[in-house]
Amino acid sequence: MVDLFAELDSRDQRVQKESATVLKDMYRSAQEETGRGTKKLDSKARHFARQARKAVALTQNFPPSNPEVDAQVERETRQEAASIKQTCDELGVQIHEINPDGHCLFSAIADQLALLNILPPNQANYAVVRAAASDYIYGHPDDFLPFLPSISGEDGVGATENTGLMNARQFEQYCLTIRDTAAWGGEPEVLALSRSYNIPIQVVQGGTPSVVVHAPDGNLPSNLGRGAKVVRISFHRRMYGLGEHYNSLRPKNALTTVADKIQSILS
Repeated sequence: MVDLFAELDSRDQRVQKESATVLKDMYRSAQEETGRGTKKLDSKARHFARQARKAVALTQNFPPSNPEVDAQVERETRQEAASIKQTCDELGVQIHEINPDGHCLFSAIADQLALLNILPPNQANYAVVRAAASDYIYGHPDDFLPFLPSISGEDGVGATENTGLMNARQFEQYCLTIRDTAAWGGEPEVLALSRSYNIPIQVVQGGTPSVVVHAPDGNLPSNLGRGAKVVRISFHRRMYGLGEHYNSLRPKNALTTVADKIQSILS
């Protein structure tokens, strides 16, 4: 719910519309559930209903759709998809879609760790990977604090003097948030997981560079091509309407390779 409200403030009109649609559907579902029985809503459900009503009200203030902006977003989406696919083809991998639920980074890396036999299947889930990232960051504050600005900003209450960085309490809360909530992960968490599991992590993206590598010791391995023992995930800024997203990149099988060749001939 918090993530969806954040998207309502986005400047991207497509993101606004899709987020609003999700929230409206959630609100209608809550109304239907209430209407099917006489049981009163509990406090959590009442809070959800209030939040949903607020979201629906906010959508009424959205500006009308701008065709030029929409067309630009569509172009950027296609360009990003084409760029990521080209890199995936070069690496011999394909996108394995991960649920866009706030846990996507951790779920994508969990999927990779299972493929590489680093985690057993019953432990290859976002909860285990979140805990690993949180524990590593918490145990190595000097490596991560320089990249974690104070939640309230450089001049905010709680910022460390003259630095604008998190204080000890904020840092501990940050680690707990990564471990226990659906907060999105980013560069600090990718680096922490690379070091925690002692394996390079490649992030394929639509921008430049097309592949960002995080190595446990900071030194880039000489061989990260096909067949290398490396975690591979993709980072999408435009592919999903609700914002940034990570997917897992699995090796292509023979059937996929044949299908790609047929598609290239026909296109």
